[in-house]
Amino acid sequence: METKHEVCSAFTPRRNSLRKSCADIVREARQSLRVQSTQRPFTPRDGPRRLFGANSVRGDHGSRPPSAFSLHARNFDADSRPGSGTRLSPLNHKPKFPDSINAEDPLKDFPKSPIELVEARKGLAWSQTRLLKSASLTSLLPSETCTDEKLNPGPEPKRLSAEQLCSPDLSTDRRGHLKASQRRTPSRSNKNIKPDVDSGVRPTESGTEQKTELGHGNGTTCPDEEDPESLVWNNVILPLLQELESIAAGSSEGSVDRLCDLCDRLHGTLADADMLGRRCKKRSGILRTLFHLVDRESAQLNLHIAKLCLALCVSGNNLLNICKLVFQISRSESNDILFEKISIIDSLLSLLKYEDVGVSGEALLYCVGALKFLSGNIAILRILLAKNCIEVVQKLLQKLCIVSDCDMTLAGNILVQLTATLRNLADHPDSRTLFVSFYVIPALCLVLRHYCEDKDICTNISRIFSKLSSYSECCLALARTPNCYSLILDLLSKHHQKQDLVVRLLFTLGNLTAKSEEPRQKLFQCNDCMPTLLRLYNSYQRRNVSSSTVVQKEAPSPREPAAAAVAALTDDVLVKLVRVLANMCIHPAVGPSLATNTTCIQLLTETLELRCVEESEDLMVNVAAAINNLSFYQEENSEIRRNQLTIAKLMLKLLLSSSMDAMLEATRVYGNLSLHKDVRDLAMQNKVHRFVVTLLDSKRAEMCFSACGVLTNLALDPPNRVCLTLEGASAKLVDCLRDFGPADWQLAGQACQALWNLIGHGSDTLLHAEERERLLEILTVYSDKEETLKWTQNEDEQDFNRACWESEFLPVAQKLIKVLHSVEVTT
Repeated sequence: METKHEVCSAFTPRRNSLRKSCADIVREARQSLRVQSTQRPFTPRDGPRRLFGANSVRGDHGSRPPSAFSLHARNFDADSRPGSGTRLSPLNHKPKFPDSINAEDPLKDFPKSPIELVEARKGLAWSQTRLLKSASLTSLLPSETCTDEKLNPGPEPKRLSAEQLCSPDLSTDRRGHLKASQRRTPSRSNKNIKPDVDSGVRPTESGTEQKTELGHGNGTTCPDEEDPESLVWNNVILPLLQELESIAAGSSEGSVDRLCDLCDRLHGTLADADMLGRRCKKRSGILRTLFHLVDRESAQLNLHIAKLCLALCVSGNNLLNICKLVFQISRSESNDILFEKISIIDSLLSLLKYEDVGVSGEALLYCVGALKFLSGNIAILRILLAKNCIEVVQKLLQKLCIVSDCDMTLAGNILVQLTATLRNLADHPDSRTLFVSFYVIPALCLVLRHYCEDKDICTNISRIFSKLSSYSECCLALARTPNCYSLILDLLSKHHQKQDLVVRLLFTLGNLTAKSEEPRQKLFQCNDCMPTLLRLYNSYQRRNVSSSTVVQKEAPSPREPAAAAVAALTDDVLVKLVRVLANMCIHPAVGPSLATNTTCIQLLTETLELRCVEESEDLMVNVAAAINNLSFYQEENSEIRRNQLTIAKLMLKLLLSSSMDAMLEATRVYGNLSLHKDVRDLAMQNKVHRFVVTLLDSKRAEMCFSACGVLTNLALDPPNRVCLTLEGASAKLVDCLRDFGPADWQLAGQACQALWNLIGHGSDTLLHAEERERLLEILTVYSDKEETLKWTQNEDEQDFNRACWESEFLPVAQKLIKVLHSVEVTT
């Protein structure tokens, strides 16, 4: 009487385990759903440094701010006073004319013109100057006692006194080299002193003397004006300004370094005297001298000038021109070294932090544009991170989201530069925790909501997200941002034609859905999630088909490589999109719904029909992986189950290809589909079993595991067992068990299941005596619990290996040992 032997359960490929608890590991090991990974979209290096790149949708419109311009001293305002921005209305004033006219001078009683008033004041000032010069200068100079009282008013925090600044003991690099002629004090007996050219009074062409704004007459002041600031001005700052002007007037090439040194000393003196910002009374004189130096057209000198001007808090037109000057210098990569040496980064970040967008928007635009260029330099990028650039940028992002409608265009231009800067900062590993801790990611989502129509801004932010979402902490921060999934879907719908934007948003969604179950369900539950994704799939699939058809029909031409490049870009979009579908369907509530979606399954099978592995390997592999995940759900109304024979035939293209990844995915699909008798028959008819047996020779554990699964299912049918044995399946399974057993008990258990279905039910004679002895020896050794666990070197993996050994390997191994022993007794 023939004994009825038990048949092992059909093979269900395992999920790529995440190795959490032992129970989770064993449960997930029996599932076929796997997270898909793909490469981040390639970002080409930016071209020449300019505000808006060649691919900007802003194009070459006349309203777009220029990247190239010329700056000269005449472009600056000497008084550096900001305009009020308010146009004054005319006064309701009617002039009254005198009733009578002076007979001696008819014009005397009429109001004088402004020019005449100015000339009158000049005449008065000139008369006063002549009177002063005719008197003794001794009376105008402060006495020593008075000077001492002026210089010791009491301690002031954070400020050197005028006496300290003017003291001979002060280092020269803080006070400057003062000439003896500049520091000379007139003697009390000298009553007729001619004006000194260096004192600030310059002769005019007519021989008269004219007072300049850099000094007071001949450099002297009356006692009530001799305060500490005036003393510092006369003895330290004024000589420095005069030396700057003197050197600038020359043509020596080596004078640039000297001018830069003088600017540094001037900056240090002003800082020590607490005269930076707008605290210096004669600030306009300093600025006028600095502005004249711009015409030297030296990047090094201009950066020193810009640093000092920003420290003096220029505003209005001067602030705009200084920011343009910095932007102009930063356009050349060769000048990056200057920004490393000259500490102007702090001043630029202060502008971003404190300036009002409505007042200084254009200046901010060029300031951020310069930072965008500089952040492309790794050395300066580190400086920016060290100076808390990311927090400053985050606050500016928030300000730009609440500007008035009239400022939206300018704010959008600034945001293009700002998001490009963040894109560069996101490349550095140290920036990622800062993006999270300063809530930059939610701020970027807020920008997307306000500027969702701006393709340049959306593209830059999509690049940031594609970079950051590859890292767990940033991906989690994005996933926790409210409505981020619906926001991304909305952008995909609005800008579906913009390939570089679409591919990065899809890559970001793929990263989000690869991490955990919650994002998969949240994305799927968004309104229009599947319609949006499937419309994109259909659109880009049609585009790909069209480009492929053109390439095939037309004769080879120089444009053919370009068409191939377009097809590759389209493929990249489809790869990222299919990855999202594959990851989403891992969720048990999402997978069955996708498996019954007719449009989704039609698009996937259509891709397999239209494309080939040689041209679109990544796409074909991802489509096969998505089908494998969907085939895990065996509901009656599953479209995968309804089209399983068609899919099984299409998988032959992958199985017969030269791509090992394609072979692996096809084998996994056959592992699921071969649960059904009609698919097993198709596989045997098309000699699939031969390829599967050959895959057992692979050194890849995943490949051998999937092959063992297919053989387990094929061996369910008695007619197939002989064919499999003739192909050497039994011997190769024993080899596979021997080679991979101690390292992978899941694989060892699957190999045992395949052997059991081959020889465990009356077919044990299909195994040669030597093979039976070798198999029995291996199983006996592997069934010893104490011995097998000694082979695990890593203590963290011992629990995992013990769980797999107990649940996956040992039960089947013991049944095989029993059968093999019975065969020996019979023999």
